[in-house]
Amino acid sequence: MLIIFFVFNTVLIGLIKVNMKLILTRHGETEENKAEIVQGHLPGKLSADGIKQSKKVALRLKWEKIDYIYSSDLDRAVDTAKIIAVYHKQTPIKFKKETRERYLGSYQWKRTSDIIGPTWPEDWESFDELYNRAKRFFDWLLLKHSNDTLLLVWHNQFNKALVAVITGKKPEDIEGMEKPHNTNITTFEIDAKKNYKIPLFNCKKHLD
Repeated sequence: MLIIFFVFNTVLIGLIKVNMKLILTRHGETEENKAEIVQGHLPGKLSADGIKQSKKVALRLKWEKIDYIYSSDLDRAVDTAKIIAVYHKQTPIKFKKETRERYLGSYQWKRTSDIIGPTWPEDWESFDELYNRAKRFFDWLLLKHSNDTLLLVWHNQFNKALVAVITGKKPEDIEGMEKPHNTNITTFEIDAKKNYKIPLFNCKKHLD
């Protein structure tokens, strides 16, 4: 049944006229970022600078036509999305658990300086799992929002996974990809055949 569903979705996406624009941003800096604490699925609290960053990206996007806002349901993304949404009061905003940051198991709450060696805990989310989670959500967006402009407020690793999906990279490529700045702007324009353009990538000129 799963194979049939995947094939059906693939065919359906091919039949829909897709002219989607995605605006990706990462949440503002958190107190945990400053303290170099591994967050993963922790909620995270925006720092004073993180709030300023969020207000600056909100001003940058003030006049952007945005049909829907999707955010992770973790506090650091929620709070960033709400600050941006001040200028888009008529735009629906949805908080999605499936777009959370990569789950890092027993490393969460630890300082990066306390993590010794290249090994990872057994209870973490693998890059394959993260990639597949991002791919499922991207395929859903293609079906539901084929001609919309979407603002996506997510996290470092999840943003990288989505970029990997769109650009045809593999799960093992995620780790080495460029890290998105807090409240960066990356934009994609995507057609029905999943061809894409990247007008902006990891842009942070609003923070300068």
